[in-house]
Amino acid sequence: MSRHGIPAARETYRKIMASIELVMHGQSGAIRRLLAALASGGHVLLEDFPGTGKTTMAKALAKSIDARFKRLQFTPDLLPSDITGVSIYDQRDHTFRFHEGPVFTHILLADEINRASPRTQSALLEAMGEGQVSVEGQHRALPDLFFVLATQNPIEFRGTYPLPEAQMDRFAMQFRLGYVEPAQEVAILSAHEENPPIHQLEPCATVADIQQLKETARSIRISEELKRYMVEVVAATRTHPGVQLGASPRASIALMKVAQALALFDGLEFVTPEQIREVAVAVVAHRLVLDPQARFAGATPRAVVEEILKKIPVPA
Repeated sequence: MSRHGIPAARETYRKIMASIELVMHGQSGAIRRLLAALASGGHVLLEDFPGTGKTTMAKALAKSIDARFKRLQFTPDLLPSDITGVSIYDQRDHTFRFHEGPVFTHILLADEINRASPRTQSALLEAMGEGQVSVEGQHRALPDLFFVLATQNPIEFRGTYPLPEAQMDRFAMQFRLGYVEPAQEVAILSAHEENPPIHQLEPCATVADIQQLKETARSIRISEELKRYMVEVVAATRTHPGVQLGASPRASIALMKVAQALALFDGLEFVTPEQIREVAVAVVAHRLVLDPQARFAGATPRAVVEEILKKIPVPA
């Protein structure tokens, strides 16, 4: 690994971080996790109350990178072809021409993803997992940089369809933004007195910069001891009392890649336990399914992962 790659990649991270912070006050931790998912090649599910800035964060990320951005509002009548695209007959040359759907982009905002039917939600499975879509018997590749940022409301269940386990497993991380402190909310009001600050953002990175960021993150070293530690944490979810469905090996892979990105952001050439523990809940918890008795008793996937982290010894 080139030692020169880390400073350049960190500079890209810092530029994007600073750009988004101009819009998202008091959300440094959430922005760090968002960019870690981007650098790891994963996708993010934001679940939070209305008005906390989920869509704004996605727009700020897109504006900070000179890349293609599409926003798709998920509704009950949305069809799979509205996402992937469709072939339309051209009467001039008597042939069918494929018209690309919104999924053919660099950054896709899937707004209120749980409002679409399971059939439509499944249109994203192949795209998120394999970087391609199959339409009319043909495989069509997506751009090398393809990042899905999906949002959903955790309290409004009318007219929604819970995301299936396979869909949840495609997201590298799920986390919430939460409400900011009063002083930070005052700063938000001041920033919106005239033009919203998001209109003032200019690109500070290119697609090539992001590809270099991802490549450098993959080169960050991780010891065999830490690999075993991550596997122990993930495997413990499969035997934990009250867990009906534990995390898959895909969770272990995502945890490793996100930890590598965080180590890069911290200027390190290797992963430490701190980076793993920082994102273990965000990477693993949303993949768990608790049995009804555990849910009625008040257990949550987040609490399960936190308990596992306390029990499993951290490598020295």
